[in-house]
Amino acid sequence: MSALDLPLREQAAAIASGEADPVELLEASLARIEERNPALNAVVETFPERSREMLDATSAGPLRGVPVVIKDEWPLPWRAQRFGAAEMTSPTSPGESGPYRALRDAGAVIVGVANMHELGSSSTGNASVYGPAHNPWNTGRCPGGSSSGPAAAVAGRLVAGSVGADGIGSIRYPAAYCGLTGLKPTFGRSAMEGHHLAAVTTTIVSGPLCADAADCRLLGSALFGEELSPGGASGLRIGVVDDVVSEDVAPDVREACEAAIEALREESGGEVRRVELADILTSSLATVLIANAEGLAGVTPERLNRLHPDITPINRGFAKYRMLLPAAAVVKSQRVRTAMRRRLASLFEEIDVLAWPTVPAVAPPLEAPLVELPSGTLSADQANVRGGGLANLTGIPAVSVPVGLSGADSMPIGLQLQAAWGRDELLLDAAEALERANGRHWVESLAPLAGAEPTEA
Repeated sequence: MSALDLPLREQAAAIASGEADPVELLEASLARIEERNPALNAVVETFPERSREMLDATSAGPLRGVPVVIKDEWPLPWRAQRFGAAEMTSPTSPGESGPYRALRDAGAVIVGVANMHELGSSSTGNASVYGPAHNPWNTGRCPGGSSSGPAAAVAGRLVAGSVGADGIGSIRYPAAYCGLTGLKPTFGRSAMEGHHLAAVTTTIVSGPLCADAADCRLLGSALFGEELSPGGASGLRIGVVDDVVSEDVAPDVREACEAAIEALREESGGEVRRVELADILTSSLATVLIANAEGLAGVTPERLNRLHPDITPINRGFAKYRMLLPAAAVVKSQRVRTAMRRRLASLFEEIDVLAWPTVPAVAPPLEAPLVELPSGTLSADQANVRGGGLANLTGIPAVSVPVGLSGADSMPIGLQLQAAWGRDELLLDAAEALERANGRHWVESLAPLAGAEPTEA
């Protein structure tokens, strides 16, 4: 086995002990990208000399010499972010973003910039100025968005860890579609400096995508600037709701997630409690309205009228449509946010984690991202935001963990766990407990493009 196929934490440990050569690991990662990326389109740019310079300058950090990729949403000193688009709606420039500094200070080596959905505007990843990224489990399927490239790169084992961004589920959707663990941190805990919306956003966070919770803990610690210490997950009170997010779900997904919840209950010695949480669908709409209003920062009608012709027609229209959002709707959305925060604060006095499927169906086709649910045929975006928006609206942390494969097409299924504000560590503890419950089967399952045929437990 190549050291590149080890988990992120084991790569770091092997380098620290002298068992692995960081120079060889970097070159292996660059070679792996050259070999596998043509089928995945996960990485849109490499810069070997810059990566070698980062490695030469590394000190003894917790990620010293470990190769990672970073989403095209973050500027680097030698490259401005492009946001997956021919042109952004606000000016950008190269610079030391917060995630770049966090990775550099931890000793990590950025080997490439990862693809993303154009302008971060979808949960599918099926549109980008670079062409869409492809799902390593089936290259005709969506990898999820908008952090499509970070997920495809890890699931394809180009690297063991990547940095994405989550504004409305954009780390968790790709994690679910690609069979990974993806952490959406509590708002404000992870590095955000240098993001083009850092001064105005109240929904976007940086976060890690890795194979398992322990790797997310290590990479997340770098992004947080503090150690996310393990604390155990005994006696978990797991909340479940009887609502669209848990009921209007494809049968395979519902079955796998219900089994995972029961396994987590048993492993932790806890209990499952049925709880009520009103206005989940209203909260998803409020999230969309707030995020789109905040996305107008720096945008002018003149700039919109000069958008690059290579921006897709749907995003050209969407960018202009946002200018018509009524201020009253945004104000009402803020009232919904306040109400949902109060409800969750009360709810998390009764439970530790809130569980429902990350997405209601497995990854749909790239060419037609539609999903079949008990309620009928929906666009993936329409279906996914129902369960993903709440954490961004309220700022609470959430994690998607792999819990199975669909029976018909062997595509990954993800379970989302959410916790109270600031309890990111608890979510990682719960994710690790779930891994123990299923014998780490799902976090160790490999996509075909990562070198193995998918298997079912």
